[in-house]
Amino acid sequence: MIIRKAKLSDSKQIAPILLLAMEDLLYKFINKKDYTAAKDLLQYFVERENNQYSYENCFVAEENNEIIGAVNVYNGSDIEALRLPIVEYVRENYNPEFDPEFETRAGEFYIDSLGVNPNQQGKGIGSKLLLFLIDEYVTKNKETLGLLVEEDKPLAKNLYLKLGFKVVGEKALVGKKLDHLQISSN
Repeated sequence: MIIRKAKLSDSKQIAPILLLAMEDLLYKFINKKDYTAAKDLLQYFVERENNQYSYENCFVAEENNEIIGAVNVYNGSDIEALRLPIVEYVRENYNPEFDPEFETRAGEFYIDSLGVNPNQQGKGIGSKLLLFLIDEYVTKNKETLGLLVEEDKPLAKNLYLKLGFKVVGEKALVGKKLDHLQISSN
């Protein structure tokens, strides 16, 4: 398995993998529980530049020419600019009242979404992607990595804590209460 920066040509494989991590949130974005509409919305943005879900902000785990995992990460200081095209599109096409909170801010590189292909889950791929990000951002570049985890996902939270993340607070995002975790080199 290799982990590499995503390319535009990976987009069709990235979108359904990232959707695994954010399906409920996207349903709130589009105001309906419609898997196809949520996947299409995510793919629309993964394929485009200069937005938070863009392939430009993704790394992929690849094995035998197949994307088996994907993670979306960007500088928290860029959230407003990266979020704007999504807010405008969602308001125009799905939900005119859409006004999500900012889940990150300056001071951290934010792991927005991480997903592993269902037929590859349980093999440590998610952990390997996280370790890769910790090495790239925290160890090599002395940056802080942050993420949010839902209260009802104790296995995910335990994995993050085991890898060295610490709870630094709580955040709300489209009606969900989430724990804010970070890891830094200090």
